[in-house]
Formats: sequence, structure tokens, C-alpha cells
Amino acid sequence: MKAIDSIGEFRARLREFARNRDGVSAVEFAILLPFMLTTYIGAVELGDGMAISFKVAETARTVTDLASQYSSINSATMSSILNASSTVVSPYSSPGMIVTLSEVSTNSNGQASITWSCSLNGTPHTKNTSITLPSSFNNPANTSLLWGEVSYPYNPQIGYVITGTINMYQSTYFYPRLSNTIAPPTSATSPVTCSS
Repeated sequence: MKAIDSIGEFRARLREFARNRDGVSAVEFAILLPFMLTTYIGAVELGDGMAISFKVAETARTVTDLASQYSSINSATMSSILNASSTVVSPYSSPGMIVTLSEVSTNSNGQASITWSCSLNGTPHTKNTSITLPSSFNNPANTSLLWGEVSYPYNPQIGYVITGTINMYQSTYFYPRLSNTIAPPTSATSPVTCSS
């Protein structure tokens, strides 16, 4: 490299350096790349999470709707209804997903309690446990409802390090269609457990 002989030449070289645009695009791309990748990966994770959340809500509705079409449910039918959840949630995996189906009855004062409960991969609610119904029901007296709940442990594929497991939960209520109440199974086959 040639030595700079005078201050004038030094200024000329500074002006030349300031006007030189070679490599500017590469530098700008290198600065923007982390933000672009973060945005892309975040959008993929968000889309995946929203799809699973939709599937969890759909599973709660489907299981409760299926059960509402019976006047009594035996253990084989209960297992089939609860195991249908894995079909509804596919293509996402169902291990770790907890599906609970309960009948809730209200007394003459509109106070609600569990009549029976069955759960796949979880613990059913205890019989006669008091619960609070959503305010939209206005506490109807002497009524039975089916309460379906689904809990899904979502592990983001890339963002797991940041967020860890996200527990998604959805519940829904349906009125029985064929009778006022639904007779529960007297027993259950593992991994389904019941309390009645």
C-alpha cells in the first residue's frame, strides 16, 4: 500500500472512501438477517400454536357433542368417545393430552355440582364437587349439562427454550339431547378413569 504524502491526498482518500458504495448491500443484509429470521420463525411458531389451539377447542366440542347424543354411556362407549380426541387433534400428537368429560347437575337453587366424571390420561373430578357455571347459563335450576375439557401441553419446536411448555386449555358445555341426564359407566378401562 502506498504511503500518504500530504494532507491533501489524505483528504482525497477520505472523500473517495465516503463515496464508495461497494458492499453496502451486503452490510445491510447482514444487519437485517437476524430480524428477518426472528420474524419468520416467530410467524411459523405463532401459526402452529394457533392451529393447535383451534384443534384443542374443536376436540372439546367434539367429545362433548358425541356424549350428548346418548342417554346412557357404558365403559366401551366412553373409551371410544374420549379416544376420538386423538383423531380430532391430528395431525398433532396426542400423548400428554388430557380429556375430561363430566356431567354437571344443578339443584333447585341453581347450585352446580359434579354428578359423574371420566378422564383420559388425567384425574376425573370428584363426585358432588361444587363448581361455578359460566355466567351465560344464569344458573338454571334442576338441569344437567355435559362439561368437556381438554388440556394440551404444547411444546414449540424452536421457541421451547424461551417459553417452555405452554399448557393450552379449552372447555365447553352441552345439554343432553335424548334425556335430562346421562347414566355414566359403572367402570372404566385404562387409561380412562371415572368417578360416579
